[in-house]
Amino acid sequence: MYLSVQLSCYPLKDDYKQPIRDLIARLEKTNLEVVAGRMSTEIFGEYDEVMSVLSDTMKWSFETYGKSVFVAKIMAGDRRPR
Repeated sequence: MYLSVQLSCYPLKDDYKQPIRDLIARLEKTNLEVVAGRMSTEIFGEYDEVMSVLSDTMKWSFETYGKSVFVAKIMAGDRRPR
């Protein structure tokens, strides 16, 4: 099953930009399609891989930068329109 995810991260710290940049860079090193935007990042790929990457990335973020809020919208469906 193919997934589309819209992910937003809100680090709970004054210097919030670097944790977001690092999170996006980490996502871009995966085999998933990642489209970074100003308000959220879109992630596209197969269900198991997307969910594994999300879990690993959020855990890494918490361990590296501390408290953050993640908001994800997840939709099963077709590949991203070109």
